[in-house]
Amino acid sequence: MNDTSATTSITLITGAARGIGAATALLLARRGHDLAINYRRDEAAAEALARQIRGLGRRAITVRADVARPDEVEALFSAVDAGLGRLTGLVNNAGIVAPRASLAELSRERVRHMFEVNVFGLIHCTQLAAERMSRSRGGRGGAIVNLSSRAAQRGSAHMYSDYAASKGAVDTLTLSLGHELIAEGIRVNGVRPGIIETDIHADSLPPGTVAERLAEAAQGIPIGRLGTAEEIAEAIAWLLSDASSYTVGATLDVAGGR
Repeated sequence: MNDTSATTSITLITGAARGIGAATALLLARRGHDLAINYRRDEAAAEALARQIRGLGRRAITVRADVARPDEVEALFSAVDAGLGRLTGLVNNAGIVAPRASLAELSRERVRHMFEVNVFGLIHCTQLAAERMSRSRGGRGGAIVNLSSRAAQRGSAHMYSDYAASKGAVDTLTLSLGHELIAEGIRVNGVRPGIIETDIHADSLPPGTVAERLAEAAQGIPIGRLGTAEEIAEAIAWLLSDASSYTVGATLDVAGGR
C-alpha cells in the first residue's frame, strides 16, 4: 500500500451503500477524503460507489460487515487499517428501522436487534475508531459524526417507539463521548435528520404506500418538503471539517424546521 495517511483524511462510513451514507461518501471524496465504504448486503451498490469515488481521484475500499456483530466490526477496522491507513474520520451512519408497530406489538427480539445495530454497533465502532485516532496512542486526532433522528426528541408513538428510543441513546452518547474524547483530539458530534427522501422508508412502510405516506408527511414540515440525502451530507461534512473546530458534543437538527 502506498501510505499517504500522514496527510490525507481517511474516513469510514458505516452503512454507506445507499442514501445518506452514499451521498456523504461522494461529497467527502470531492473534498479530499479517502473513503472506506461499509455495507451489509448491497455489494453491487457499494462497489459502484467506490468506482465513482476513484473516478474523483480518491482512494476507496469496500468492506462488508454487520455492525451488530462484534467480530465483523473488528474485521472491518482491520481492513481499513490495511487498505487505507490510520483513520481520521468516522461516520456512524449504519442504522435500521422496522415496520410500524404500537407498544403491544414490540417483540423483545425486535427491540434487542434495534439496539444491537443502532446503539451497540455505534459504541463498538466508536471505540475502535478512538483507538486509532487518539493522540495518546499515536493518532492524529479526528472527528466522529453520529447519525441520530428527530424522532429522538419528538418520539414516535404507535409507529417506531423503539427506533426513537435508540436514537435518543445516540444523542446522549454523542454528548458524553464528545466531552470524553476531546482530550484525545477527537471531536464527536451528531446530525439529527428529519424526514429524508431515501429508500429506508421501504423498510418500515407497507408496500405501495411509501410515496403517499411521504407526501402526507411533507405537509407537516414547515419548509414544505422532504429533505435530501445531499443536504444531510453537507451537515456531516461540515462537522468532520476544521470549519467546525469549536463544535464538540453537539447534535445539529437538519429537519426543515420540524
